[in-house]
Order: sequence, then structure tokens, then C-alpha cells
Amino acid sequence: MKNIKTIAVLTSGGDSPGMNAAVRAVVRTALHHDLRTVGVRYGYRGLIENDMVEMNQTSVSNIIQQGGTILKSARSAEFKTEEGRQKAYKHLKENDIDAIVAIGGDGTFQGLTKISEECDVAVVGVPGTIDNDLFGTDETIGYDTALNTAMEAIDKIRDTADAHDRLFLVEVMGRDAGFIALETGIAGGAELILLPETLTDVEDVKERLREVFRIQRRSSLVVVAEGDETGGAYKLSEDLKGDFSQYEMRVCILGHIQRGGAPTARDRVLASRLGSAAIQALIDGHSNVMVGVVDSNVKISSLKNAWTKKKPINYEILELANILR
Repeated sequence: MKNIKTIAVLTSGGDSPGMNAAVRAVVRTALHHDLRTVGVRYGYRGLIENDMVEMNQTSVSNIIQQGGTILKSARSAEFKTEEGRQKAYKHLKENDIDAIVAIGGDGTFQGLTKISEECDVAVVGVPGTIDNDLFGTDETIGYDTALNTAMEAIDKIRDTADAHDRLFLVEVMGRDAGFIALETGIAGGAELILLPETLTDVEDVKERLREVFRIQRRSSLVVVAEGDETGGAYKLSEDLKGDFSQYEMRVCILGHIQRGGAPTARDRVLASRLGSAAIQALIDGHSNVMVGVVDSNVKISSLKNAWTKKKPINYEILELANILR
């Protein structure tokens, strides 16, 4: 691999709390090693449109505590085409960019893999997604903040559920993965947790809820991942209302509040470690890799594995949820 002199950093796909902390770490670590950094606005769309800005120490001052991303994010259908990626590569060459650090999730990493295969540019992925669904890292940037945001909302919902003897169905994000639902369900004391990774039988859900009410609980709370095969909280409420008409049933979709807000200390530290590790990986000659944390240690793994391999949930924690409900 040729000597790296200029690195582009971008954020792509869904935003996650801590992305700014990662950008800050990338820029300041690169500067520490006398490397030039360029920020790409609006992800891969910015590469195609040549929407880039020079980054320095001041560019990333006072952003570690901010949610969202100062570089903005967007999805780009054009980048999925070879013609679009060639436009991006042309602009990379015009700006003397040797390497890309991309912060995002599986869609971001698919695009990063493609441009690495087709173009003469080194790439490193930094896992930034609230879903925590990337293989090769125990935790992704933004996951801890999303957990805490969802838990705080569930605590408030529990208060009103108890006050009115209501059955609440709370839907959290997780189209293909149930990490948020599982851990917020345990932290929030949910009676039931429904995940994409497990088969959900509506009749079984009804029986388990009957059991809850038989032991004279005044209220009940079910946490549903949006990707559960029941079709989400609204569809589940339709399936349940005929059997539980004696209880007030409410549906609460937490939605995008889980993406926003200041990152937790845990996410700020994780983002700082991984952003810095991405630069070090490039300096050490790595490409087509993702930096992650495994057993509290920074690890480098295959970029392609990150989005092609399925990251399993912890079934011991799932069993714990069944015991504690």
C-alpha cells in the first residue's frame, strides 16, 4: 500500500449519537501524525458531488457532546451504481485523497467495500449505528445512548401504565436485530420482549399476558422490536384487543428519539477509541477492515464480515428476561 498522506472522513446512513466524537478522534489523531484530513459532507453523496471541506483542530472543537453529525448524512442511490462510484473516485483523486474512514452501519460498509474493490483507495470502517448489529464488535457507537433514551421513556410509560391499569405496547427500533428491545426490556422490567431473532406466536403472547394479569398485576408492558414478525406494536395491538378488551391498551412508538440526544460517556469514549484506531490501522497498512471493540480491547476485523455475517443476540440474556418477567 502506498504511503497515506490525506484521509477523507464521512458519516453515512442513519445517524447515531457519538458520530461527532468519532469524527473528532479521526481528525485529531490524523493531525497528531501529520496527516491531512478532509471532511465529506452528506456521506457518499458528498463524494459524488465533491462536497468536501478541509478539517483542522478547530473544525472539531466543542462537538464531542453533540448528537447527530456535523458532516451531515444522506443516502445515495447513485453511489450504488458503478458510474456513481467512478464519479466519487474522480473527486477523491482531484483532492489527493489516499484513504477513507467511513462511520456508519451495514449499508455504509457495503458501499465502502465496493469502492475499495474498484478503486485505488484504502478504507477503514468505524461502526456507528444504534442497532448494534455489526459483526466483529461487541458494541457500536450510539447503542448505549439509544438504550438509555429508550429506558428513560419506558420508565415514564410505566408510571402512567400503573396509574391507569393499562397494557402498553412499546415499539423500539430494530428492523433486523433485537439488541435494543432485549436490553431495554430487561432494564425497564417488561413483562414480554418480542424480537426479530425469535419466533413470536400471538397465541403464546396472549397466554403469557393472561398469566401476568392472573397474578393481579395492575398493568403490563410489552417491548416490541419494530422488525418482530408480528408486524410491530400497532399490528400486535389489533391481534390482542379482542382478548384484552377489559384493559386499556396503548401503543407507543419511540421512533427517532432513540437516534438523538447527547451521547453518553460510554459512547463518547468508544467513539474516541475507534476513531483513533481507524487512523492507526491505516498507518499500519491495513485496508478493507473495520475497527471494533471485543472484550474491551480494540480489534481489527474484515470489513465484509461486518455486514455479511449475522451478529447473534446473547441468548443467556434472553433467558434472563424470561426468568425475570
